[in-house]
Formats: sequence, structure tokens, C-alpha cells
Amino acid sequence: MSHSTDSVVAHHFEDYEQQTESAMLGMWLFLAQEIMFFGGLFAAYMVYRMKYPDAWATGSEQLDIVLGGFNTVVLLLSSVTMASSVWCAQKGKNKQLIWGLIATLVLGFVFLFVKYFEYKSKFEHHLVPGTHFFFDAAHATGPVIGSPTQGQLQLFFCLYFIMTGMHALHMIIGAGILIWLIVLAMRGYFHPQRYMKIELFGFYWHFVDIVWVFLFPLLYLLHRHG
Repeated sequence: MSHSTDSVVAHHFEDYEQQTESAMLGMWLFLAQEIMFFGGLFAAYMVYRMKYPDAWATGSEQLDIVLGGFNTVVLLLSSVTMASSVWCAQKGKNKQLIWGLIATLVLGFVFLFVKYFEYKSKFEHHLVPGTHFFFDAAHATGPVIGSPTQGQLQLFFCLYFIMTGMHALHMIIGAGILIWLIVLAMRGYFHPQRYMKIELFGFYWHFVDIVWVFLFPLLYLLHRHG
């Protein structure tokens, strides 16, 4: 079955090419402001890391490198399934597209499920910033480097929760959009002349994955040996 590009052009665009260029420009502008947002968090992380190196090293040692590493693999796999979904949409392979989107969604939920247990552990060890924060060196889950104060360690975990929490929020939003795309795919909405929604979401998903690729070494691998 053939599809004309004229049938997928919105009324406020002159042609399909203009519509595509506008959509791509809009996505790149959105990603640019996302880079500025996370860039500010990374800048704050680097400033305080240089100011309180012992606290940053000690805080990093309290994070579960196994769960963090597992989640890194999960997200990298989700990038593969998302890229495969974009290719399937371009080629008109609707059945494979649906399964690719479902696989990406499942991997996203796996990531959030693991993150829940990471956060749960921090609550149990009183490492959540606030009135109940208390780092007990005698019962720490990892080595204590130097003599970091409670305030310095609380600052590390404050940035940890903000950075990973905002990343998790982006994952949750992405999961919601994925469900919507899966419904559209099941209804036969996508074809080789109409797949821009899939491609644009692919950019978003890959960006979220890239952010984690930076978060993992900066938060989990600091001061690790052997």
C-alpha cells in the first residue's frame, strides 16, 4: 500500500520537507535547553567535588556499583532497541516496530525498578538529605576517605538525588511517550512516509541514555580501586 507525503503534511506547512525540517529544529532546540539544564548540575558537581574531594570520594563509595553498572548496560541495550525501532519505522516493518518499542519500554521499567531499590537503600541508611540525614562511618556500606563532615556528605547526596532523580523523571516521561507510540503503532499509524514521531523520540531517548553514561562514572566510579 502506497502513502502520499501530502497526506501527512499539516495544514500550516507548505510541504513535507518544511515540516520535517521544522520538527528537527524544534527537537534540537529542546535538546539544547536540556543540555544547559544538566550542564548546570554537572558544573555544580565539579565545583563541589574540587572543594570537598574526601566527601565526594566517601559518598561515591556508598553507592552500589553493581546496580549502577547493571543499569548502564540496561540503558545501552535500550538505545539499541530504540535505534532498531526507528529503522523498522523507516522501512515500514510495523510488527517489528511494535516489538522494538515494547522492548525499549520494558528496559526503561527495569532501569526504574533497579533505581527504586537504590533509593530504598539510601533511606534505610539515612543518606537522604534532610533532617534525618546521618552518615554513620561505623556502619558505612563503603570505605570512608579522609574526614568528611556530615554537611559535606549531605551536599554530595543532595546532588546525587537531584541529578539521578531528574534523570529518572526524564525516563518516566519517556515511558509515557513510549506507551503512546506503541498504541499508534498498533493502530497502523506509522509508515515509511510518516515516522517522524518515532525518530524524534529516538533523539530524546538517546539523549537520556547519554546523560546516564556521564552520571555513572562521575557518581559511582569516583575513587574506585582495582
